[in-house]
Amino acid sequence: MSSTPIADLALVSDRHSAGLISRDGSAEWLCFPRFDGPSVFARLLDDEAGHWAIRPAVPYETTRRYLPQTMVLETAFRTGSGTVVLTDALLTGPHDGGHRLGVGVPHLLARRVSGVGGEVPMEIEYRPRPEYGLIYPILSVVDGGVTARGGAEWLVLTTPVPLSIGDCSGYGVFTVREGETRHFGMHRSTLQETPARVWDQAELAARLDGTIVAWQSWSSLHQTYDGPWRDLVHHSGRVLQALSFQPSGAIVAAATTSLPEWAGGERNWDYRYTWVRDASLTMGALWVAACPDEASDFFAFLTTAAPSLGKDRALQIMFSVRGEHDLSERTLPHLRGWRSSRPVRVGNDAWKQRQIDVYGELLDAAVRLRRQIGDIDDDVRRFLVACADTAAERWMEKDQGIWEIRGEPRHFLYSKLMCWVALDRGVALAGLLRAQERVEPWRRARAEIRDTLLREGWNDRVGAFTQTFDSDELDASALMVPIVGFLPASDPRVLSTIDAVADRLTNDQGLVYRYRTADGLAGEEGTFLLCSFWLAQALAMSGQAGRARQTFERAAAYTNDVGLLSEEVAPGNGELLGNFPQAFSHIGLINAAWAIDEAERTARAGAGRRNGDGRMA
Repeated sequence: MSSTPIADLALVSDRHSAGLISRDGSAEWLCFPRFDGPSVFARLLDDEAGHWAIRPAVPYETTRRYLPQTMVLETAFRTGSGTVVLTDALLTGPHDGGHRLGVGVPHLLARRVSGVGGEVPMEIEYRPRPEYGLIYPILSVVDGGVTARGGAEWLVLTTPVPLSIGDCSGYGVFTVREGETRHFGMHRSTLQETPARVWDQAELAARLDGTIVAWQSWSSLHQTYDGPWRDLVHHSGRVLQALSFQPSGAIVAAATTSLPEWAGGERNWDYRYTWVRDASLTMGALWVAACPDEASDFFAFLTTAAPSLGKDRALQIMFSVRGEHDLSERTLPHLRGWRSSRPVRVGNDAWKQRQIDVYGELLDAAVRLRRQIGDIDDDVRRFLVACADTAAERWMEKDQGIWEIRGEPRHFLYSKLMCWVALDRGVALAGLLRAQERVEPWRRARAEIRDTLLREGWNDRVGAFTQTFDSDELDASALMVPIVGFLPASDPRVLSTIDAVADRLTNDQGLVYRYRTADGLAGEEGTFLLCSFWLAQALAMSGQAGRARQTFERAAAYTNDVGLLSEEVAPGNGELLGNFPQAFSHIGLINAAWAIDEAERTARAGAGRRNGDGRMA
């Protein structure tokens, strides 16, 4: 059983694949050649599913950081006899001076061991287990390294330290003295590609240094946000960049599968895919913390992958990073799961669900990008028009909602709200879409949805917009009512909903649950970090900047020591839960920080006008 705390993990990425390194210098998770590919290391989900550790062979203390403006990890081990620094990165291609970080990657995890004081005895343990731990490869010693043969993978470990081989594993010991440096690397290829190989020390050093420079160049060129929590916002922007698939522009929801929403529970999903519903929120975050080019790439991916409305115009809600539609779910019974959280799943059957909110997310994303994209081709134009038409035709249908409830369909407030968004943005984009003749029917449908939401979605007994029509249950997604512009944040119904969520949907730590209703699944779940940031954003928009700051800082305090957020937080002990790192959480952080900055700027401007002559301007 794997029991590594999720907070002990740090992400490395080459914008194709992702790895997670633990505080003790172990690569606990790594998938090649793309985020949703089979793992080479998966000890995160089972002790026998593979890892690669480089660490002191004596007791030590650890501190970690990302090198400034990068996603290159630096871990310092301090022992009684000295200090050694381990630097980890998935090698990127050279930065081209634009935004194309991650072109021409070699699919290589590089690791540098540097002595910075005294001397430290070290050990290396190498246990590759391709295909989620199913394959125990044949290891062979070659000049300068170790090869691993088995399945479709061809792995070559570059190691300046001789390893003894046994039980499909390698083990070695060495000593690092002050001023000494050694480089290690695991290179992956398939039998059909240029074979992986042993790299010499100078070559690995140069490519690792080049990866550091590439990240720093991208960050300095594109990250311009200068508001509150600047470092957190910039770092979150880099996390989104690290979770993006460079060849297509897709952004995965998280780097992992099957990290549970409750330890020992069954709410264990594969998040290594791209959801359409993330689109509009992601666009806002990319504009604030990264680069318009990434936002444009993501939109281009969505409008390439998504156009397949089918006979009933049902839009699929999620895709693989290359745009494949079939994400059929299966379980891996040989894996015991993180803290015995079974089943371990790959694939995600939510791709089959009907969710009518997605039309709004796509059209809202188009509005956010309107100035960036200029004109659009006829295929994309027809597709977006069809999305607005479908929202007008299907908004009254039941669906599974934003949280992908695996029970009976319902009339979810959020789904109807996003159909309103689809039509509202369709009207705004009518000129770009060359759909002026559709404006009047879209306006009529928009008005009908609005009337229904105000009549059926608002609950006088609860004093809030509720999760579903004819329900007394709260749902944090109701905070999107002001965020998408359906009602102003100053509206009494919005203010009452904000207070209801803050009072009745939060735990003792002030973190927000998605909902507290039965959802057709057994077990509990933690508080949802995105929802906590939504609350901060809604508070800021309503002019309550002080409360917004407090809410933001409570949620942001759950970043781990290297600034990463999971999906959820366990009530009581505050342990991170869920797939990691979670794009939605970092998106929420960015958008909430921006909203608080805007609210505080507005308040300062208002105070300045009042102070000018004692009256409001």
